[in-house]
Amino acid sequence: MSKKIIRKAVFPVAGLGTRFLPATKASPKEMLPVVDKPLIQYAVEEAAAAGITEMIFVTGRGKRAIEDHFDKAYELENELIARNKAETLEMVRNMLPPNVNYVYIRQAEALGLGHAVLCAKQVVGDEPFAVLLADDLLDGPTPVMKQMVDVFAQHQASVLGVQDVPRADTGSYGIVRTQPLSEQLEHVTDIVEKPAPDQAPSTLAVVGRYILSPRIFAHLEQVGQGAGGEIQLTDGISMLLKEEQVLACRYQGTRYDCGSKLGYLQASMVFGQRHPEVGDAFHQWAANYDFGKH
Repeated sequence: MSKKIIRKAVFPVAGLGTRFLPATKASPKEMLPVVDKPLIQYAVEEAAAAGITEMIFVTGRGKRAIEDHFDKAYELENELIARNKAETLEMVRNMLPPNVNYVYIRQAEALGLGHAVLCAKQVVGDEPFAVLLADDLLDGPTPVMKQMVDVFAQHQASVLGVQDVPRADTGSYGIVRTQPLSEQLEHVTDIVEKPAPDQAPSTLAVVGRYILSPRIFAHLEQVGQGAGGEIQLTDGISMLLKEEQVLACRYQGTRYDCGSKLGYLQASMVFGQRHPEVGDAFHQWAANYDFGKH
């Protein structure tokens, strides 16, 4: 039996982004820039670096800017040609990964992450697939989704990206109970959505990266409404792990929760000081700026 590979990734991007109002009143939260690149592009580049070639966006009302971003910009390119801005033109034409297809599915109602993933069922079909949440900007020596795809290639099982969080914060995550397999890999025996600190089975949290068996769709169709009155992906995974192996990957890298203002500012500081154009100057400014006086 030939080994399966991960060719498709689902990006649930229908959320309202209320934590960033008023900035997200008319612009999708996934289009918030970290320096000069929107969050959704970081996620797409991470998927492409893992060998994924079909990007499936589950969108909602007011998300047209995401489609426009990944489309060819004829008017912009013609204007750059007319102004003889060859370097900028080259950047615009090559900013997206080559040989990648983009598919858009409309989620008519925001009924939860599980429902958003379920919306992609017909496009994903009967094959394993990745899910990436653009809010979580993951910065690793090897792209985090590539680390997870490598785990999948070896074990042919669903994989969750996880990290330890403070016990006081378990109510913000899906939390797993596991049995160690190796230094960075664990077997998932249970998963709970947003448990109270005193009820959490561990402090190991799922952080916006998944590789899932297509069997997840059958379970998402059955789970019904869970926490918050939504169809929770966590509930579907809980059913899945009763019939298939699910692994937890302690990825190498740093997570910036760009769904929060603090995480977004932290990512902007780190990526700003690394930027090839302004990084050195920004680093020097930040090192010498007296934040206490302002």
